[in-house]
Order: sequence, then structure tokens, then C-alpha cells
Amino acid sequence: MSVTVRRVYEDPAPGDGTRVLVDRVWPRGLTKEAAHLDEWIKDVAPSGTLRTWYGHVPERFGEFRSRYLAELDAPERQAALDRLRRLMENGPLTLLTATRDVEHSQAAVLAEVLSEPRR
Repeated sequence: MSVTVRRVYEDPAPGDGTRVLVDRVWPRGLTKEAAHLDEWIKDVAPSGTLRTWYGHVPERFGEFRSRYLAELDAPERQAALDRLRRLMENGPLTLLTATRDVEHSQAAVLAEVLSEPRR
């Protein structure tokens, strides 16, 4: 089961498999056709409050990761995670985000969670 993380603005790659947007807000300036998505799962994204607090400041990533992992325990987020796990059963999964720094994004945290045995 492979999970990758990419920017939604990048062209699709042959090995992407199922492409899922995991941002709460639609990416600026991108049409739905140009995104080449299979699904948009908003419920797995961090809360607006957490996203605003983080502000993509890399120095806050450790704390953001901890808070986001706690948010992922909520029932609606567990259901969204289960949906992502089911999609992984069908082949490669690519998590898409509009964030420029994908290594310090919720998509990176999700990829980590999905790559581990269920907790």
C-alpha cells in the first residue's frame, strides 16, 4: 500500500493512483477539471482554528502535528480516515494539498498515519 503527497497544482503522474484532495478549502485559482481529482475529503482536514493557528510556520509543525493527531480521533475524522484506508486497498493513493511546503502539511501527517498500522 503506497501513499504519496503532492501539490494539487502539479500535473497528474502515471503512478498517482487515486488522487484525493485533503484540504478543507478549495485551492485558489484551480478548476475542478484541472485538479484531476477522484475525491475531495474535507472532513479529514484540520479544523479552521488549528489551520489558522499553524499558518504554515515550520517552527510550529511539531505542535501542529500533535494537535492534528488529536483532532483525527474525532468520529467524523475517523470516518474520513477509514474512507482513505479503503481507497488504499485498491492501489496507490496520492494525497493532494495546495500547501507549498508539503513536508510540513496535514497531508504529510495523514500519509504517516495511513502508512502505520491502525492505532
